[in-house]
Amino acid sequence: MSHANDFLGLGGKRVLITAGTKGAGRACVELFRQLGAQVLTTARTKPDELQDEEFVAADLTTIEGVADVAGAARERLGVVDVVVHMLGGSSAPGGGFAALDDAEWSRELQQNLFAAVRLDRELLPDMIAREAGVVIHVTSIQRLLPLPESTTAYAAAKAALSTYSKALSKEVSPKGVRVVRVSPGWIETEASVRLAQRLADQVGGDYETGKRMIMDGLGGIPLGRPAKPEEVANLIAFLASDRAASITGTEYTIDGGTVPTV
Repeated sequence: MSHANDFLGLGGKRVLITAGTKGAGRACVELFRQLGAQVLTTARTKPDELQDEEFVAADLTTIEGVADVAGAARERLGVVDVVVHMLGGSSAPGGGFAALDDAEWSRELQQNLFAAVRLDRELLPDMIAREAGVVIHVTSIQRLLPLPESTTAYAAAKAALSTYSKALSKEVSPKGVRVVRVSPGWIETEASVRLAQRLADQVGGDYETGKRMIMDGLGGIPLGRPAKPEEVANLIAFLASDRAASITGTEYTIDGGTVPTV
């Protein structure tokens, strides 16, 4: 890994990665640490394998949780060179627009938009003062391919995050801070494996049957499989690195070809 670290230039970088205990977030934490970065991550509950100094327990959907994470980042990292906004997801019920009351909309927006907006507001002034820093917002192809039965609010929140990220990049890139978006499709996380198995059980099939059902629901994945968490982490690490020093304001899709348009 030393050659990769020399190439990417992440050694010694001070990095905050939200939602870094599962899935692609955990893969990011592990990769950045392998590449020599000092990483602080956050979630609601600390897993046993993380040391206290590596983790802060907080609910980033609240104003208080964001303040706690920002304070911990300043205390433990000193300054933040890179922030990776991995936090996202949806707990909204199926049933289309009629199933989404104000409380459901608020939950989706707090988790998928406002957490990043608030944390950026806390951390960006220091980056601007140093004229250096990288902000990576993890969006979703759902902003382009919303599923009306179940992801209307999530997709709308991710679309808002993408637009906010673009506007932010235009404001702070002249001040030395890069802002980039990563837009994953279906990632084969622990949660998606459980979903595929549940779908398969409903029709008496195996895990591969469940995977095919999900891919068909997305309109197909030309690559024939979901992305692996490590593959998403690889892209994020490159974009955070010195090798991507002229990349800002853009969005990188990693979806196996799911989005069917140019």
